[in-house]
Amino acid sequence: LKRKLQSPHGNPPLKRKRKPSINTFKKCATEADVREKGSSSQKSLPKKQLTDNRNESQKSKPFVKTSSLFKNNPDIPEIHRKAVQQVQESVFTTDSFSQLDLHPHLISTINTVLKISSMTSVQKQTIPVLLQGKDALVRSQTGSGKTLAYGIPLVQSLQGMTSKIQRSDGPYALILVPTRELALQSFETMQKLLKPFAWIVPGVLMGGEKRKSEKARLRKGINILISTPGRLVDHIKSTECIHFRRTQWLIIDEADRILDLGFEKDVAVILNALNAERDTRQNVLLSATLTEGVTRLADISLNDPVSISIADEIQKRLKPASQMDREPSSSANCTEQENFAVPEKLKQYVMMVPSKLRLVTLAAFILEKCKFEKHHKMIIFFSSCEQVEFHYELLLKVLSGGLEPEKPERSSVSSAHLRFLRLHGNMEQEERTEVFQEFLKARTGILLCTDVAARGLDLPQVTWIVQYNAPASPAEYIHRIGRTARIGCHGNSLLVLAPSEAEYVSLLASHKINVSEIKMEKVLSSLMKDDRFKLHRPGSKKSCGMDPQEVRERATVLQTKFENYVHSSEGTVRWAKKALQSFLCAYATYPRNLKHIFHIKSLHLGHVAKSFGLRDAPQNLTALPTAGSKKKIKPRQKRSDLLKKTHGKHRLTEILRSEYSSGMDTGVSKVKKKKKQRKPGNQQIP
Repeated sequence: LKRKLQSPHGNPPLKRKRKPSINTFKKCATEADVREKGSSSQKSLPKKQLTDNRNESQKSKPFVKTSSLFKNNPDIPEIHRKAVQQVQESVFTTDSFSQLDLHPHLISTINTVLKISSMTSVQKQTIPVLLQGKDALVRSQTGSGKTLAYGIPLVQSLQGMTSKIQRSDGPYALILVPTRELALQSFETMQKLLKPFAWIVPGVLMGGEKRKSEKARLRKGINILISTPGRLVDHIKSTECIHFRRTQWLIIDEADRILDLGFEKDVAVILNALNAERDTRQNVLLSATLTEGVTRLADISLNDPVSISIADEIQKRLKPASQMDREPSSSANCTEQENFAVPEKLKQYVMMVPSKLRLVTLAAFILEKCKFEKHHKMIIFFSSCEQVEFHYELLLKVLSGGLEPEKPERSSVSSAHLRFLRLHGNMEQEERTEVFQEFLKARTGILLCTDVAARGLDLPQVTWIVQYNAPASPAEYIHRIGRTARIGCHGNSLLVLAPSEAEYVSLLASHKINVSEIKMEKVLSSLMKDDRFKLHRPGSKKSCGMDPQEVRERATVLQTKFENYVHSSEGTVRWAKKALQSFLCAYATYPRNLKHIFHIKSLHLGHVAKSFGLRDAPQNLTALPTAGSKKKIKPRQKRSDLLKKTHGKHRLTEILRSEYSSGMDTGVSKVKKKKKQRKPGNQQIP
């Protein structure tokens, strides 16, 4: 009766409303019922229902802060693309090495040590040409056996020389490769081929190693010298004992990558050093893609070369059937319309993911393939070293059960199948070699890396390539996916794109690259198999279906775990901001012809921040460098705006060069300082 009399005045209910109590909703609702119906028997039923409603709201309450994960996302567009006939090379032929005029010991080594009996298409066409002593320009898909295509004729010609080779003679062959890992891999292959010919000594020079020990090896003598361009130039300038008086072979492997990152000057220095000491030699250029730079280098270094292109041979055969389709495109820019050969057993997929959901979708994909399906070996490509480091720590801690010590039996099961490794250019050489060898021997594992691992590396049993950040060109796309489906094996690749980047699929189609779509919802549904991300409700039964609402709830729980880890300390928040900043810098450097697809202004900074485990868009991205660097820029802001474009290009080139260079440059630290000083340019991003 008291409540009935007091409620019309409104004062007590108002006070109750101000209290942040959980029971507020219940009390207000009960009073409304009292006003409507006086009977106590009629009151009891709504009360019970309201109590249930209150319990429901309480259960979902802890996740309200991240429930925006599936709200305000851009619509995922339908991918409209015409089906294209991919250019495919038949990798193996029926021809065996015994049909070639090779030393019997070399043939038995190929069969027993390398366990290869038949030649690949590129080997069948290249080896006879090189055995005749001719120069060659070889273009073939990645993973088609190009290393043996030049290695076998090289060993055959050196072992058959009339005067037996002495170690002290110095280099008879020079092999240039773009990365340290590829240098190691080529060195191991040459070692196997040279097993019966112990007097021919191979050797490798690369950045990150001690220069003193390399000089000692050069002094003793190396007959087949494998090197990265930067380190070789360094020795040409500073090591007296290096000479090329007897060099008869020059082999440039992955020629387009060597030129891509500004190594043209280094190659010119090497060519001048070779020409100064000897006029005649046999030259070979090998690449999966034929760029303007490679053509220019071929003009400089090759003498009347034989051009070997497996994909072109196939296209000639296909031409009568598809002549009408190809006729209009012939007027277009020839470099734009270059068609790439794709391994026959490679399945290519694309997935459209809004920026906010990128992190949880990547995590769900890793769990699905590497934990639940097992026996998968995966490489994930990122656009910067900072992103690799950040995602490595984050995925290791959250997905491998590092955050759940109270459930040791479950975390040990999950971590048993999730083995994370990382590889990028800012790592010490010793660590890089260790990681490379570990992933090489592992049967399963997830390698997070930059494009330092995109070229030439033969990593066996890799079943999935994930391109988390889209490559800057279709040629780079081909090189990345070439880490799987090698030498006739099966493989899969996944390209992750934001809805605003959907046109990239059409660009790939114009280069005869066909991709199928995987739906994001299908990948996220794999979270239903992992009870760590279950929303714990008392009395709830184990769900067996794929309820979309529960999938969203589990994705939200996973996102919350990521965010909790990132916000667990100031250091991890700073690390996440640094990774975000490096992503934005890389995004801003897409080439001009792709700006309509990848434009910095098309990004929603708050949504992108969510994919780095940050709860809000950072306001102080530019404040990450020291305050001193900010002060220096203020008085000269106009000048920096004028020079922004040129500085950006030079800075990018130098940063990328650091991944592939000799490791001896002193300018790398200066580059980083410059990078920090230029960051205020990012203030326009939001």
